[in-house]
Amino acid sequence: MKAIAAKLVESILLILAVIVFNFLLVYIAPGDAVDALAGAGGGDAREEVNVLLREQYGLDKPLPTQLLTYVGNVLQGDFGISVSQGRPVLDVILPRIGPTILLAFCALLFAVSIGTAIGTIAARKPESLFSNGLTVFALIGFSMPVFWTGILLLLIFGVNLQWLPISGMVDLRMSSSAGIWERTADVARHLVLPTVSLGVIFLASYSRLSRASMLEVLQSDYIRTARAKGLSERTVLFKHALRNGVIPIVTVLGMEFGVVLSGAILVETVFSWPGLGRLAFESVLDRDANVLLAILTMVSVTVIIANLLTDIVYRLIDPRIRVSGQN
Repeated sequence: MKAIAAKLVESILLILAVIVFNFLLVYIAPGDAVDALAGAGGGDAREEVNVLLREQYGLDKPLPTQLLTYVGNVLQGDFGISVSQGRPVLDVILPRIGPTILLAFCALLFAVSIGTAIGTIAARKPESLFSNGLTVFALIGFSMPVFWTGILLLLIFGVNLQWLPISGMVDLRMSSSAGIWERTADVARHLVLPTVSLGVIFLASYSRLSRASMLEVLQSDYIRTARAKGLSERTVLFKHALRNGVIPIVTVLGMEFGVVLSGAILVETVFSWPGLGRLAFESVLDRDANVLLAILTMVSVTVIIANLLTDIVYRLIDPRIRVSGQN
């Protein structure tokens, strides 16, 4: 418990540091939302109007004042007003959180479940054609950029074969009287291509990692003992070996959660998926610092929490860490 409490305090301090760092990072970037508004108006916005806008949004104050004000407001759950949309940032962001979480969860579920199964099967016969083919597949998966995979799948299955929708989250032509199962099926169809695009690179990673981990576990003494007792290969593999074999996967899963969210930005842009990634891209174009900072903060906090939960789960599934933490 002491180790978990220390990790929790460390996570809170890290969140504060991330909030400050994100603010400074956006602050030093050239231009601001007022410049973007002036550009949208054809560049004829009068300087007096720009000055008033900067005073209204607090952009005329010194950096330390802006920083302290921003951190204080964020700690109270206030992310300010979206300059480009003229409404509270939370009202802009909250509708986008669900689609991003859905996409990231489905991509991770796709990558972890299929990748672990493929790697586990390949570990049974490491010199087989299937196992060697897995190595080639992993190299190809690592080398393919997420956006390139997305465009390729879009062209093949969306444009040429027309099997799946190519953009959005729902079919705008669907009747308002459609039932919940019909709507769910429609969302699932729209979700297939973004999920595969985002998950395929992690599928290659997890399959290769699970193969290497299972190869090491299958050489352990307790596995040889289980086989000597006459247990079936299926029981040895999935009941005894897999529990320890997934420990590295759990660790990598927590560390790569941030990579999944960053990859979602590209995937959401390619497929016009209405999530945080697409909103972040739009906020960069609009120079809407408040929205961009809120997205960065939420994503950072999510990654930190994911790492904290990973550490807790790691201690639960590996007794050696629990014992060392008590000493």
